[in-house]
Amino acid sequence: MSVLAYIESEEGKFKKASYEVASYAKAVADEMGTDLTAVVFNIEDTSELGTYGVNKVLKISNDKLANFNAEAYADALKQAAEKEGSKVVVLSQSANSKYLAPLLSVNLEAGYASNVVALPESTDPFTVKRTAFTNKAFNFTKIATDVKIVGLSKNAFGLKESQGEASVEEFSPNLSDEDFTVNVESVDKATNKVTIADAEIVVSGGRGLKGPENWGMIEEMADILGAATACSKPVSDMGWRPHSEHVGQTGKPVASNLYIAVGISGAIQHLAGINAAKTKVVINNDPEAPFFKAADYGVVGDAFEVVPKLNEKLKEFKEKNA
Repeated sequence: MSVLAYIESEEGKFKKASYEVASYAKAVADEMGTDLTAVVFNIEDTSELGTYGVNKVLKISNDKLANFNAEAYADALKQAAEKEGSKVVVLSQSANSKYLAPLLSVNLEAGYASNVVALPESTDPFTVKRTAFTNKAFNFTKIATDVKIVGLSKNAFGLKESQGEASVEEFSPNLSDEDFTVNVESVDKATNKVTIADAEIVVSGGRGLKGPENWGMIEEMADILGAATACSKPVSDMGWRPHSEHVGQTGKPVASNLYIAVGISGAIQHLAGINAAKTKVVINNDPEAPFFKAADYGVVGDAFEVVPKLNEKLKEFKEKNA
């Protein structure tokens, strides 16, 4: 019996969130007095997983699984969990895992707790702490099924190194045509850009920037900080920025360590999507903007004056500490 962790990857590399999943799953395994098994898809070098406490890696190599397919991945993970006798399965809260987890829950007849932010309060009964009401509150959920599935919120646990070496075992799940009712023809994505999902820092702009022609200073700040760019819903609705950058309740959720909002008033729908960000900085010329009530730091001023000066200071600091 072992705890099972699904280790996400993209283009042959592990996602940072997967190391957090491994760290959390290792801590759960230690509490339960068992080992940690990780499942990876089409990854050659898995040695790094031992650094985060993984005892064994089940390595699935299958060209048909080169692109994420929720049904096929859910079936493969079900077979891996049954093979290992796993009673706890840990996944991230990425967009893919949110799609995958309910299917896996059905396959394993397992209870699924999403948005988990801490180690189990108890393993008998299995009780986890979760965010609720768009990160405005917490609840404690008991999972009574034999198998439990945990969806770990990003940046909730952090990376915990646990020196060790993971054994590797080739694993070939028995997949049928029914697992591939959805066929992925191709995946198009932006290159050389930090994604909102993986970013430690997100720089976001709103209608206060007055038009798409003024986005250069947002992109400049993002380049200096190694951050992702984002925007409010009205901005994407007007076509100033792509919908892929829209963050908020109806857009992408943000759980970065730092969120910088420029020219965003802070409507409740926007705040609902960024509440999980650790530190929020707001730059707005309206001192009554709702965002200031949610911000950790606020600058009341004209973005067209504040942001260029801030970018210069950030450049100077970066050059000094290069």
